[in-house]
Amino acid sequence: MSETAEDDPAARAKRLGCAALVDAMGRIHSHRAHILSLTGPDRTRPLFGPAVTIAYMPYRDDLPQTRSGFPGLFYEAAGDSPAGRVLVLSGGGYPDASHGGGTKLSRVANHGLAGVLADGRLRDFDELRDQGIAAWCRGEATRWGGDTVMPYAANIAVEVSGVCVTPGDYVFADAAGAVIIPAASLARVLDEASRVDAEDAEAVEQIRAEWLPR
Repeated sequence: MSETAEDDPAARAKRLGCAALVDAMGRIHSHRAHILSLTGPDRTRPLFGPAVTIAYMPYRDDLPQTRSGFPGLFYEAAGDSPAGRVLVLSGGGYPDASHGGGTKLSRVANHGLAGVLADGRLRDFDELRDQGIAAWCRGEATRWGGDTVMPYAANIAVEVSGVCVTPGDYVFADAAGAVIIPAASLARVLDEASRVDAEDAEAVEQIRAEWLPR
């Protein structure tokens, strides 16, 4: 049986939007899951998919950035089935440092990942937009950041804006912000977000019917 848009988790998440998903997460889990609004090369392009992670750390000139550097860590994170996954880059303590740009992140488009969520800045917004990458970050950078932060490890739990992201968690981001959903809770969160959406619509109708005496 083919999957309809109503059954497809990505389509449902994009229809519901970040606020309803955050409200739903709050009803199901007690931990922080929301990330305040980010920016990117195309703020009309939402991002959804299971996370793969690269942890960034403050740069040390006496330590190698790993023998393989970013390319090796990218392929380790993306694995054998990269399509549809979201590359999550932790901040390394420097949210204003560049974590990549159009050249380095062209791998995201080449291998069919859904996009990038970075707890830092990205360069080359025009190139990322032209590559069709859904990218959300702290802002656009002009300066290379490799002497400030360095990629350190792949597919470990990372922190993004105070939120824990583990490999396999579902990431959703749009112009309102982002939310991290445990994979085991995805169906429940989508169902609950649909209820939130319906409750909000009902409340709007009730407000329209309000009568205020003069």
